[in-house]
Amino acid sequence: MKAREALTSAATLASHSAGLQILFRVLTFILNGYTLRYVSKETVGIVNVRLMLLYSTVVFLAREAFRKACLNVGVERKWSQIINLLWLTVPLGIFWALLLAWAWLNLVEIPDPAVIPHYEVGVMAFGISAVVELLSEPMWVLAQVHMLVRLKVIAESLAMAVKCILTVVCITLVPYWGLYVFSLAQLLYSSTLLMCYLLYFMKFIGSEEAQKRSFPLSTLTDLLPKPLPYQHVVDLRLAKLTWTFYKQCCLKQILTEGVYDIVNNLGSLVARFLFLPIEESFYIFFASVLERGKETRHQREEEVRLAAVVLKMLLKLVLLIGVTISVFGYSYSELALDIYGGSMLSSGPGPGLLRCYCVYVLLIAVNGVTECFTFAVMSNEEVGRYNFVMLALSLSFLGLSYCLTLWQGAVGFILANCLNMALRIMHSLRYISGYFRPTEHRPLRGLQLSAPLFLAYLASGIVTVLSQVTLCCGQGLMFRSLHILFGALCLIMVLVTIIFSEPKLVQFIKGHFLSQNKTKMVKWD
Repeated sequence: MKAREALTSAATLASHSAGLQILFRVLTFILNGYTLRYVSKETVGIVNVRLMLLYSTVVFLAREAFRKACLNVGVERKWSQIINLLWLTVPLGIFWALLLAWAWLNLVEIPDPAVIPHYEVGVMAFGISAVVELLSEPMWVLAQVHMLVRLKVIAESLAMAVKCILTVVCITLVPYWGLYVFSLAQLLYSSTLLMCYLLYFMKFIGSEEAQKRSFPLSTLTDLLPKPLPYQHVVDLRLAKLTWTFYKQCCLKQILTEGVYDIVNNLGSLVARFLFLPIEESFYIFFASVLERGKETRHQREEEVRLAAVVLKMLLKLVLLIGVTISVFGYSYSELALDIYGGSMLSSGPGPGLLRCYCVYVLLIAVNGVTECFTFAVMSNEEVGRYNFVMLALSLSFLGLSYCLTLWQGAVGFILANCLNMALRIMHSLRYISGYFRPTEHRPLRGLQLSAPLFLAYLASGIVTVLSQVTLCCGQGLMFRSLHILFGALCLIMVLVTIIFSEPKLVQFIKGHFLSQNKTKMVKWD
């Protein structure tokens, strides 16, 4: 039942996280529209691009490897050593904040102070905000391992609400503060996040619920780093694994940066809303159900079977989402760009870029789930070997991007990303196939399309392409509306086909993503 509880927890976290991503995106969109009435678009651009990039890069580089290494430790491990290890994210975050702040102030062109004053203050404030958020990392990991899924949702929602309220009030009353407003709002966001975790654990530690969950801490001071007599200060095995993941995260950051402004923002919306929450949440599930580095024959059959079925369902889910985006994205990229930015975007290379990016989203979807599983079960040595694979891929990616960009421009760069992602998928598929080979489970069959679905997608692709050629995009409002109508009818046909041809997937989604009563298990496996 513990594995089933982990599945319920992962599904709840994924659905809530996806909802949060949508809520945050809507709030950010509304907030940007409101702030543009009071501050310049240059200021909003600096905040949303440069400063948020600084903040997210510091946070990613400081904590991602620690999360991957520590999320499958199990409740029985020596948490004092793990907490000591997690506190290393703070000095690491300080290092990256100082280094990147120096780069942002010395290597990147500084905006005109007459147009955007206080840029230096903004850089420092967003760096400090990242470090403040890292102070909650030990509590975040404890919450995830012990399935306190609502804490993350409540904390992030409250922090975002406070940030938005402060921004709106200050922009309305003192718009001339400029970057001071956004800096204060970001600092308040991180501080609120930290306070939510602190207040929750102050109440939770020592409570009856904590005892039921076998929570390993008895006082709040147990969250602090401390020396450990007669034993290592940190878990050496986890420290080594963290270092292995850390090298991988640096390579991943290099590989995944880029792909071009507006097209990237439009094309990656679904990837950020749906795929990333699924990848993050089910990494926790696989890490808690399967023991890292052990073959299937040395693990419990029930847990191996559940992991295999869940992996198959996830692969089927992201495959269908990705194929749907690819099929309909081809015919509606031009219209989307025309609505978003007018003929300036839709008449240039934008539609071709977005069409290629729709294919890239499909590859992102499959790669996210396959790597989510492989990283959760790989041994330390296997992760180390994979880092050499990532290095080889990065070198091949640089060569491919150079050649393809010379040949096809920006489209060539996206094609290089697609090829690189396809190679990563092939490596993960090979690993998963070998992992489950001694068993009767074949989760990779989740990547197969049934005949009815294949025909539905094929028919939709033909109809929408013909509609795009004849009706879009300079034909007037009526023709555009017809083009949208044809697409909507084809999408309905695809969804109906999914419902009838994939009943197990539908039950999986209803039982674990849409059901309000997730404690009642649905027979989808």
